[in-house]
Amino acid sequence: MEPIEMINTSCCPCQKEAKQQQPSTPQARRIVGALIALAAWVVLYQQLLPFSRFFTYEILGLTKDSHLGASLEFFFYDTPKVLMLLTLVVYGVGIVRTFFTPEKTRAILAGKSEAVGNVLAALLGIVTPFCSCSAVPLFIGFVTAGVPLGVTFSFLISAPMVNEIALVLLYGLLGWKVAALYLGTGLLVAIVAGWVIGRLGMEDHIESWVRELRTSGSAIPDERLSWADRFSRGWEAVREIVAKVWLYVVAGIAVGAGIHGYVPEGALAAIMGKGAWWSVPLAVVIGVPMYSNAAGIVPVVHALLEKGAALGTVLAFMMSVIALSLPEMVILRKVLRPRLIGVFIAVVAAGIMLVGYLFNTII
Repeated sequence: MEPIEMINTSCCPCQKEAKQQQPSTPQARRIVGALIALAAWVVLYQQLLPFSRFFTYEILGLTKDSHLGASLEFFFYDTPKVLMLLTLVVYGVGIVRTFFTPEKTRAILAGKSEAVGNVLAALLGIVTPFCSCSAVPLFIGFVTAGVPLGVTFSFLISAPMVNEIALVLLYGLLGWKVAALYLGTGLLVAIVAGWVIGRLGMEDHIESWVRELRTSGSAIPDERLSWADRFSRGWEAVREIVAKVWLYVVAGIAVGAGIHGYVPEGALAAIMGKGAWWSVPLAVVIGVPMYSNAAGIVPVVHALLEKGAALGTVLAFMMSVIALSLPEMVILRKVLRPRLIGVFIAVVAAGIMLVGYLFNTII
């Protein structure tokens, strides 16, 4: 009796086809999960306004014409709205940022002509994961990589001031026109201020120990990431960044809610309106010593505009808080001499005030 031959089922074409059709890869699962989460986000976002009104006036029993009712409706609507917008944008930008390591950023800026470098530096400042806390290591890295001083300052201005959090929150609270104005003018301030500082030739006002540093010449290999890894980095960014700024968000919205409910109509228009020439410089002077970030200051900006403050004055206030914070100046003192820090503050403040006067004139 002849032996029965065992059939090798592993080579069966139908099984091969079945295996190829199984979408069981981590990347496919993450994409499906992200789409489901996005759909749930949209549905929940649409219910925020009805919920805030129901909770304030039906559950708490407040009247719509009361100061407390107006404040709490503002707070219960804006708090989840801003936190949801923040989570969505941080996740998306967290994925984008996997393509822009510090080494790649320096490589892009090094060796470029100064005019091109200023523009590139300002644009890279929007998407790269740096803030005023990173000022010292970034400055050292750029100088040792041969990036011109003015180009370095364009990046240092743009990175904290024109960031994705500010843009998305402004879009969500005030619309795309205000967000676009903020983006365009912020980039312009960063580019022009960096160009002016570069023209002044103040390289000697960098601390000597920084100028003595040299690049090591050893290239850092690029990290190769799959899309599944990039999705994971996006969630890591959400956990890290939202955990750091949510308290600022809630505090800023609480201040905004108080302004919205209790400050009389027209009171802020008299102080931060178009009529007083000193309102823009005063807004910049008030903003510089404050320590906040975009997530905390945008809700305050929203409330100020609702109460009649002029757009240019409010934008100048916001830019000065984010781009010229006192802690950043203290950090930069480790690598810059006082005269260069003074020039930096003066040039950026002048650019911010020009933006304020411009928009108060044309809008």
